[in-house]
Amino acid sequence: MNNNLDVECLIESANQHLWQNYFAEKETQKRPSVLIRGEGIYVYDSEGKRYLDTFAALLTTLCGHGRPEVTEAVHRQMEKLAFFPGGYDFIMEPTVKLAKKLAEITPGNLSVTFFVNDGSEATEAALKMARQYHWARGEKSRHKVLFRRYSYHGATLGALSVTGLAGFREPFEPLMPGSVSVMPTRCYRCEMGMRPETCDLACLRSLEAVVQWESPSSIAAIIMDPIPGSNTGFPVPPDGYLQGVRELCDKHGILLIFDEIQVGFGRTGKWFCCENWEVVPDILVLAKGFGGGYVPIGAAVATTEVAEAFRVTGGFRHVHTFSGHAVACAAALTNVEIIEKENLVQRSAELGIYLRRRLEELYKHPIVGDVRGMGTLWAVEMVANRETREHLSPEGRAGAYVSERCRDAGMILRNNADLLVMAPPLIMTNEQADGMVGILDEAIRQAVEYLEL
Repeated sequence: MNNNLDVECLIESANQHLWQNYFAEKETQKRPSVLIRGEGIYVYDSEGKRYLDTFAALLTTLCGHGRPEVTEAVHRQMEKLAFFPGGYDFIMEPTVKLAKKLAEITPGNLSVTFFVNDGSEATEAALKMARQYHWARGEKSRHKVLFRRYSYHGATLGALSVTGLAGFREPFEPLMPGSVSVMPTRCYRCEMGMRPETCDLACLRSLEAVVQWESPSSIAAIIMDPIPGSNTGFPVPPDGYLQGVRELCDKHGILLIFDEIQVGFGRTGKWFCCENWEVVPDILVLAKGFGGGYVPIGAAVATTEVAEAFRVTGGFRHVHTFSGHAVACAAALTNVEIIEKENLVQRSAELGIYLRRRLEELYKHPIVGDVRGMGTLWAVEMVANRETREHLSPEGRAGAYVSERCRDAGMILRNNADLLVMAPPLIMTNEQADGMVGILDEAIRQAVEYLEL
């Protein structure tokens, strides 16, 4: 326990003065834990309790907490020059080095990076980049952006406009004109009730129909996450889908934006998720694990062809004061170097194979309907009936119960209703994975017994 910390005073001050995420929905009877330090894949609270963080601090701490290499790099840069705004007049060493490193590790001819501060800003930048790209080429009618239902691309108004989750969108509508939703690739919860082995890529056929209906000459971009994020439990797309989307965009001159904010930097056993299908976007959106959780940073990485359109027309009309912040870039560069040095991309691939085998053992519980994912991105969906895929009732009760039991056992588990999602750091060992699955197994068993499921 930290004797120098007045925990009760801190909690009271937070209740009065801190506007937290989702605080309007907080459970007043719950007392928040005060986290004071992190080490590896664990965090510790003011009472000295240790928690295994299965969600890597919202998918950020890929290399774990407490990496001295990162804190030393940040300190060195702070001592030299913490911040100066970038532009044509001035550049800074870590910013340039990080842009060069991204050009080396991203696939295809993605080679020019625009830095921002987080994932929402990165999406916002990519959307504006796509629109201005066509504007610069004289195709000023191209303003529409197609996005998939049930996707999540950020919290700012533009990013929210291409987010396909009604609960996030509704309080802020009307949103950005020209944002058009299309069918997602959620095979377990297919909108049309089809199965991947017989559907003949109905999701791709539907997308092609929407493109034709909206008129290809009016569409600036299609944005999607190669594997959708934690809100839908990382549903892996059927083979051929992403390749078909790339061909569709090429056919009609539409830019393809891949959002790899959650799924990039080794998460799927490749440096970038799209490499699993050998598909390269025109703009790649990055954040979260990019900076390792140490300093906020995001980026939109464009191909040489896209960037060239801006070089000859006066540049990108989009400014962020802290874009390319030297300290953030120093942290991110070191984070990427750790991933390289410790072969964590390969480790993610190996861990994915191990986690699939261990998590599929949970099918012994009748309420486990689906286990899906790859690399270090996994979801367990609990259902009332495995054959019909009927939802549990009331929805979310079992998921919340399992999450609470895991917390009691010293493990932080995220649940979206009855969808249990895990995205542990790339440094997780097999022994730690066993511990994670063991706690989850027991929590599900207790839910079945206590809630009479």
